[in-house]
Amino acid sequence: MSTPETALKLKLEKLECHFTWGVTCSLSKLNSLRDHLEDIKTDEGYTWLGHIYNLLGFIRYRQGCTDSAVQYLRKAGEAFLQINNTVSEEGPWLLVNYGNLAWMNFHLNNMKESQDYLEKVEAVMRDHPPPSQEDPLHPEVYAEKAWTLMKFGEDKMATAIKCFQKAIAMEPDRKEWQTSHVLALDLVHDRCTPEMEAEILEKLKRAKEVDQENTYLAAVYLLRLAKSQKVSPDEIRALAGRILCRPCGAYSGLRPLLRVFRICLTQDEAIDLVQEALDRNPDDRYLKDRLATSYRWKVLSRDDIHCSKSVIERSISLFQEVIALYPESCLKAKLDLASIYAKSGRDGADEIYEELLDRRDLGPAELQMLHNPYAQYLHYHVRSPDRSINHHMEVVKIQNQSNYRSKSVKILSQIVKRKQNRSAEMQDFLKRNSATQ
Repeated sequence: MSTPETALKLKLEKLECHFTWGVTCSLSKLNSLRDHLEDIKTDEGYTWLGHIYNLLGFIRYRQGCTDSAVQYLRKAGEAFLQINNTVSEEGPWLLVNYGNLAWMNFHLNNMKESQDYLEKVEAVMRDHPPPSQEDPLHPEVYAEKAWTLMKFGEDKMATAIKCFQKAIAMEPDRKEWQTSHVLALDLVHDRCTPEMEAEILEKLKRAKEVDQENTYLAAVYLLRLAKSQKVSPDEIRALAGRILCRPCGAYSGLRPLLRVFRICLTQDEAIDLVQEALDRNPDDRYLKDRLATSYRWKVLSRDDIHCSKSVIERSISLFQEVIALYPESCLKAKLDLASIYAKSGRDGADEIYEELLDRRDLGPAELQMLHNPYAQYLHYHVRSPDRSINHHMEVVKIQNQSNYRSKSVKILSQIVKRKQNRSAEMQDFLKRNSATQ
């Protein structure tokens, strides 16, 4: 027999919001995503501020922090009103937020409040129907869904791109949607044919010309360009100057620009750039993370075989600080620290790997991120080829396409090709685990 709660839930399940988009992931991934969103400065992520708060609200709910979740969802609503320069609470940009609040109150057993937000969704849909009769959703909903799905891995990217295309088809003048659509294409086609490479470059260039103030987009364009052709040092340094004039958060473009420095300039110049930004913002954890990573590049660089003791010490110190600043999302930082310990011949790598291998909160992609470098460590530093092979096998068993999986498949395939020890076993193993190779 149907109850009022059951009837309400059936209606809520038809809403388009974070609670119905199937965005599930490990606790560790949620922690990393939360920290990433919190590292976006409010002014550099202004256009997407409502979306950021909406997603943070959903993440905090999934982490069991309902008070924080409600606060973020309310901030999202306020941000949408501010961004759209209105006091009206019936704009289509609020549809996802109202859907989230309807679900949030349902989970908090506030049935009346949940019903109220459901009715707000219905009122907005009635007063602001989608501009296209062929599509059931408003472009604002498609855009927010696309932006959200981009944050949840490669398997969501195709849907994200389609959602952006639908939003843009209905409102082609929204440059922030155009920009994010091209950035999604760039992520999907990280490795592609020369023809596709040229097409993505052209799309990035056109988007950059339209969205001229977007330094993140400019940095991604330079990075794509630097992978295939020469880039002017003056152009790189000019963009660095623009980024330094703004808050250097996760949307500033600093991260992709540092990769351009690594390819086209020097490790020392990359370090100097981040250090200058950090000098201006000495307590910024995101900048400390970028500086630690830049030092790691220098320590592990083939051009810097005999890295100075002071550089190694500085790198270790920075990573220890970063781990303390990101206590719930420091998997990558710990793996990077382990690689520095191994390269410099210091103790500590074994302890880090043992601790991480005991964790039970890692998802498939994170397990691949862990087992692949551990396999490399076992091969090159512990001189234990059998154990190394076993961990490469652990990576390949996980049917999640990633660079780590591709690298492990390649190493196991080389064992078969060279007819090395366990080659017959590896050949059979690769045949049985070839679904996503």
